[in-house]
Amino acid sequence: MNYLPGTASLIEEIDKKLLVVLRDGRTLIGYLRTIDQFANLVLHRTIERIHVGKKYGDIPRGIFIVRGENVVLLGEVDLENENNLPLEQVDIDTILELQRAQQMEREAEQERKKKAMAERGIHIDQAIDDF
Repeated sequence: MNYLPGTASLIEEIDKKLLVVLRDGRTLIGYLRTIDQFANLVLHRTIERIHVGKKYGDIPRGIFIVRGENVVLLGEVDLENENNLPLEQVDIDTILELQRAQQMEREAEQERKKKAMAERGIHIDQAIDDF
């Protein structure tokens, strides 16, 4: 296997099933169909996988175009072990409800931390908190 510099190294991954983690935290799984010099990806038969604890749900997304700068991690899916996950698959509505509950818990925890810091005289600038 020869080393290819930059995005050219992704040419070997065309037509393979890949897992892509995006900058906003979403996880996509699909078949890489094409790339360009900016590492923009076109994924075919894409699903968005949502994990909450030991449960996961898949949302079918179809053809998905991903801007290269939004890719955090990209890896090939091991097709032989793909179905041997130590996770429980649940339907879309269930995983979305679990995700919503998890997000509300995180927000409540952030508010508790913010309040505790304010009681100690430490005030976090709202602009910084948005990042």
